[in-house]
Amino acid sequence: MMDYKQIYEKIMNTDPNIRLITICDPNGKIMYSSHKEGVKNLLTQDESKRSLELAVNSWKTRSQLEPKIGKGRYVLAEYEKIKRITMPLADNYLLYITTEVGADHSKIINGVRELNLQ
Repeated sequence: MMDYKQIYEKIMNTDPNIRLITICDPNGKIMYSSHKEGVKNLLTQDESKRSLELAVNSWKTRSQLEPKIGKGRYVLAEYEKIKRITMPLADNYLLYITTEVGADHSKIINGVRELNLQ
């Protein structure tokens, strides 16, 4: 069984610009979620849940093309105030990471991959 809190801490330590990390199953069930200390949430709890649902559903839709284009590595959405990275964790989970808009998302994505989280 995965130690979600330990995974959260390892990822959070890869870059100071990470705001939020959520680990969920492919259906969007949250296994662990926490903000960086001192970070103000920009969305209400309901809005945060809806944003996660949209990201999970989009990931599922893209996965239908997997036989032709290969497995998804990550999806980046950049907004005026944040960036959102969605990427697989092992075979059965998704990482949903939000960062400050000025964050180097490539560094974060590569840092998470180098952790070899399973």
